Amino acid sequence: MATRPVEIGPAGLHTARAIEHIRLARGLTQRQLAARCTALGRPMTNTALSRTERAHRRCDIDDLVALATALGVPPTTLLLPLTSVSSDDRRGC
Repeated sequence: MATRPVEIGPAGLHTARAIEHIRLARGLTQRQLAARCTALGRPMTNTALSRTERAHRRCDIDDLVALATALGVPPTTLLLPLTSVSSDDRRGC
């Protein structure tokens, strides 16, 4: 009996969108970001990155850490939704 792949849940979908959003904000192509991950010791092809961004491939923890490092953000940035700044935060309270 063939096994079904595990579906990507809401956190995985958010992470996929966050990777693409930050990559584009940094002006990087998929090929450039994949090359950065490879240079960090986590081999990645641009095809694997494309499939991750489209949520057709799961992002494991080692990929997540390499992608975050290559993008210059903490891994939690790729995991957690962006929060809006409240008026209290702007006043430094």
